[in-house]
Amino acid sequence: MASVLVVEDDQFVRSALIRHLTEAAHTVRSVGTALEALREVAHFGFDLVILDLGLPDLDGAEALKMLRSITDVPVIIATARDDETEIVRLLNDGADDYLTKPFSVEHLSARMAAVLRRSRSRPGAEPPPQLIRVGGLCVDPLRRQAELDGARLDLTRREFDLLTFLAGRPGVVVPRKELLAEVWQQSYGDDQTIDVHLSWLRRKLGETAASPRYLHTLRGVGVKLEPPRPEPPR
Repeated sequence: MASVLVVEDDQFVRSALIRHLTEAAHTVRSVGTALEALREVAHFGFDLVILDLGLPDLDGAEALKMLRSITDVPVIIATARDDETEIVRLLNDGADDYLTKPFSVEHLSARMAAVLRRSRSRPGAEPPPQLIRVGGLCVDPLRRQAELDGARLDLTRREFDLLTFLAGRPGVVVPRKELLAEVWQQSYGDDQTIDVHLSWLRRKLGETAASPRYLHTLRGVGVKLEPPRPEPPR
């Protein structure tokens, strides 16, 4: 089972989550503020964080950014907010998944299982290659670092996973359903989530959808990553 940190200031919701997670044989610690959450994560190794947005000392969105500066622990956002723009922004800022309150314990368990499957090594799986090189792009899956033409890329957790998956299949068109299954560990989802992450990844690679260098979208088919074509001689 997993070691889980619950960050929730509502005592009723907090108690319910602790009870459910404990009954499911998870090890649970809980706090009610963002600063307490940061201290917990800095001192203990967690498999998963469930993060409320409406915290009394700091908005959960800011807390997420601070968490991402010190750890790659998977984070599930638990929020009463259902604004799609904000949800996409949270995913882009490093959240691994989100749940809109109220939600059932069955729904939480399913989302947790999907996130944990993604974060843990698969039994019998081959270790990732030490380096992936595509043109001037160099990706190190073990150190979770990527460089473009020798310059370090500042990528979120999800951006790095998306880049690594595509770079490991250079020139191969990957369907969106496969991206959702392999990168997001979901059998269904919103194409806008993929589009947003591709847009931000393109920006960090110094390209646009209109003028792609590495990332190419084939409408209705999928996405591929390949080295830039050499410029014709003048």
